[in-house]
Formats: sequence, structure tokens, C-alpha cells
Amino acid sequence: MSHYDVGVVHRVRPLSAGNRRAPKVIVHADKGTFLLKRRPRGREDMARVVFAHAVQRHLALQSFPVTNLLTVTRPSASGAGADNKTILTIDNHIYELFKFVTGSRYDVSLEATFEAGRQLAVLHKALRSFSPEYEPLMDSFHDSSTVRQHLRMIRRDHRSGPVRLMEAVSNSLLIRYDKSSERINRLGFNTWKRQVVHGDWHPGNLLFVDRKIVGVVDFDSIRIAPPVTDLANGMLQFSIIGDHPDPNFWPDHFDEGRLMHFLNGYRDLTAVSKRQLNALVDLMIETMIAEAVLPVAATGFFGHLSGLAFLRMILRKTKWLRHHRAELTEATLR
Repeated sequence: MSHYDVGVVHRVRPLSAGNRRAPKVIVHADKGTFLLKRRPRGREDMARVVFAHAVQRHLALQSFPVTNLLTVTRPSASGAGADNKTILTIDNHIYELFKFVTGSRYDVSLEATFEAGRQLAVLHKALRSFSPEYEPLMDSFHDSSTVRQHLRMIRRDHRSGPVRLMEAVSNSLLIRYDKSSERINRLGFNTWKRQVVHGDWHPGNLLFVDRKIVGVVDFDSIRIAPPVTDLANGMLQFSIIGDHPDPNFWPDHFDEGRLMHFLNGYRDLTAVSKRQLNALVDLMIETMIAEAVLPVAATGFFGHLSGLAFLRMILRKTKWLRHHRAELTEATLR
């Protein structure tokens, strides 16, 4: 903390949130309350962090509710702090210090859901004019060879349960992923305009006051992709129902009211083409499979949950989306 101009530090307490490999603490000091984050050792590309910070500064200049990054006033030995004013490097770790934002979590209300969709559109509009100084990550969850590779890897993974069950689930997910990718490609995905997108727009990354967003956090997944990928992921994240500690008891269906309110909030500011509206359900299927399979392939678990149980729940939900694709798409086209 001596590298920042915050005055005397009075108290430091841990914050259990987000990626466990990126620990965070809340710092109470003379000049306010701050959030200090340490990125995982050896896992970060400095250029990508510089890019993320540039995006956040660009958004802040346009009055978008990002959490303010603090400037490093005393450079680290590596000199990174001097070159990149908001990045501190010590012992091969990258540190970031943010002004702490007080807010509440998403309350699942339709009003907050509409606001989440609308603010995503505000973000996309603000980033249309942003030109990155280097080529950032261009990949997305759509038609991804990485997703397919991980689905094949877990076929023989015995860490979460019987191999034959893992094989059956992974094969079924791969079939659904391939079919959704094919339908999206036929709708012209490769011709859709690309720009910087958030990449991880979900309730845990938003802070609310009176159901209005006052803080957007976690720009670690920003990338270049069609904005509709952010929209589909948001529709998924804000409509999925999983209110039981055991994913075996999660229902197959989604909250259709929240799904449509998120979409309508987005369309309150930004038009979505008919082809992209027709692709939304399949994009939701793709992103749901991609987000589930990558951690399961790495650890055998999804967080603390059994990988097999979680993937079986994902399979049930993708089946529900497939069976209701026509009516959901019809609703989006109104």
C-alpha cells in the first residue's frame, strides 16, 4: 500500500469473492476505502492488463459506472508502475487498487434485470469508439475448438463420477454444442460487426443501489467479438434458475420474464438484427456449455460442485432451451 497515496492504513480485511486464485482485500485508510486485488502469479499477460485498464479509463471518461483505478505513486522495482500508471508489479505479481464501491447485489427483480440489460447496451455504445493499441483476445465461446477439446477430455475423467456417465454426458453436450454452432454460422456470425465487449456480464459483477447499477467490476474477460455474444450471455446469466445447493435439484426451465426484461432493457437503447435475434437461444446454449466445461475439465469440479452433477444439469437446461427455441425466438422477434 506504500505504492499508493492513500494515507495511513487503519484496517485490512479479506474479501471472499470471485476467482480464488486472485485474492482480494478491503483496505480502510485515511483517504477512503479501497479494494486491493492481486492477479494470479504467472498467469497474466501484461499487455492484456494494460488493455483492460485502458478500457476502464475510456469508460470512466464517458461517465460509465466503472470502479475507479488508483494511480501508482511510487513505482515498483520493475518499473511497470511508472509506465502503466495503474499497474503495480511486485515479485511477479500484478496488483490493482480500486476505489471501493458500496452497493447491493442483484435482487432478481424485473426492474434490476431491465437495468442490467440497458447498461450493457450503454457499455457497448461507449466502446464502439474505443480503438485498442494492440490486438486483444479475439476468441469467444462460439464455435470454439477449445470448448470441443475440453468436452473430449472429460469423456474419460473419473474424478467426478463413473466414466461411462461422464462420457455419455460429454458426448451429448458436444452434439448440442455442434448443432448450435452450425445454426449460428448459417445466420452469418462471421459477418457480424465486432468490437470490444465485456465478456463476463453476470449478476456477480454488478453493484446496485435502488435497482440502478452503480458499479461494474471485473474486466478480466474483455475481448473483441460481436456484441450479441455479450447479450446472449447476459440473457442466460440473468434468467437461469439455480437456487439449491445441489444442481441435481435445479429446474430445467429458465425465468422467461427475466430473460425478456434483460433483452428489452438492451433493446431500449440498441437495435438487434433479426438474424442475431434468431441466434440468441443457440448462443445461450453455447455459452452455457462453454462456461461449465472448462473448469470441470481442469479440476473435475465446478467450484465446489461435482463436475458430473453440474454437467448433467447443464444438459437438462440445454434440452429445455432446444425444446423451447421456437417460442422463445418468436417472443424476441416481437
